[in-house]
Amino acid sequence: MTDNDLLRLAVKLVAAASVEILAVQRAGFSVQSKEDSSPVTLADMRAEKVIVDGLRAGAKIPVIAEEEVAAGKVTAGGDEYWLVDPLDGTREFAAGRPEFAVNIGLVRGGRAVLGAVASPATDEIFYGIVGVGAWKTSGPAGPVAISARRPPSAGLTVMASRHYKDDPALSAFLDQYNIASVTNIGSALKFCALAEGRADFYPRLGRTMEWDTAAPQAVLEAAGGAVLTMDGAPMGYGKEGFENPHFLCWGLR
Repeated sequence: MTDNDLLRLAVKLVAAASVEILAVQRAGFSVQSKEDSSPVTLADMRAEKVIVDGLRAGAKIPVIAEEEVAAGKVTAGGDEYWLVDPLDGTREFAAGRPEFAVNIGLVRGGRAVLGAVASPATDEIFYGIVGVGAWKTSGPAGPVAISARRPPSAGLTVMASRHYKDDPALSAFLDQYNIASVTNIGSALKFCALAEGRADFYPRLGRTMEWDTAAPQAVLEAAGGAVLTMDGAPMGYGKEGFENPHFLCWGLR
């Protein structure tokens, strides 16, 4: 399969997972805690099954998915593999907020090379191939090309984590920049705001996992942005324990 074929598969599956998530939301659900105290719902599990079944049937590429890893099933990644977060922002989903996403990203040679991110609550999908381009669909409308923007002279529009909203380290870190506004939301949708030119900067000083970031990093970089570690290097994949360091997301600079 070509990268275009793989991207089409990822887009198809984030859309299918969105249907499952919204069905669970309409029916009502309970929230359970995993061993790391993070929440999980039936929506996470149903969305992941749709995705991993579809990926494994559609392409002979290993799949590493969040809930399978939590259950102790870890697939060896190799040079190329999928990273799946079936419901990114479970806290927001459980709280009735619309800031949750579905992430499918492809890693090759330690880099996120393509990805699809769905926003089930708004019926939007963001997707792209690094070095080729990025697009967005809204409902039945066809794809529209998206791109990151250069920061306006009025200052940076910052996206920040809702979970770390009151972290004094974030406030202190932002003091070094000219900031126009800060918006706190959950999930990978922060990356997507940069990718479509609605925001300029997303600093992440808290814990994330590789399946949280592979898909949206690919979308942002396909749109012309960058995801860098604190030492200025591009954030890579294949880290021990799948845990990311702190990182900075930028639009055009």
